[in-house]
Amino acid sequence: MASVIHFVEGKLRLKVNREKCAVARPWKRKFLGFSFLSNKQATIRLAPKTISRFKDKVRELTSRTRLLPMEKRINQLNRYMMEWLGYFRLAAAKSHLIQFDGWIRRRLRMCLWKQWKRVRTRIRELRALNVPEWACFVMANSRRGPWEMSRVTNTALPTSYWEAKGLKSLLSRYLELC
Repeated sequence: MASVIHFVEGKLRLKVNREKCAVARPWKRKFLGFSFLSNKQATIRLAPKTISRFKDKVRELTSRTRLLPMEKRINQLNRYMMEWLGYFRLAAAKSHLIQFDGWIRRRLRMCLWKQWKRVRTRIRELRALNVPEWACFVMANSRRGPWEMSRVTNTALPTSYWEAKGLKSLLSRYLELC
């Protein structure tokens, strides 16, 4: 580290920020949200902090307490996801994007379940989604929370439902860009 600082400050006449600089293996350092795998190809990956920041922002956009129509919520979510993917498309993140897509749809199902506050509304909406009559009553009268019910309503609100509502898939956009 001392020799690098001496070279940069002496020969190049640049100032070195000693708090941010370090000499380490590439896979142990993070740079602008990216990190590297410890293989010979030096595969670019997402830094762990990047993943947690993405999830925090999606949690903020899909909060149950935010009073927004679903269309506006999906538009804001699409805008954020496409900007994020445009920046991080260099990273090998296919497995992360598969998980993110499923998790985001579950968050949206949770918001939708929370919007259907009354049992009568839940029964009506589930009937409109062609859920069997007996399942409508069981699901609508359940006392489980919105997060748990978002798992149960997976068959009633599949991926095609969200695509029809305008939700974009991170994985499909990633594969288009690559």
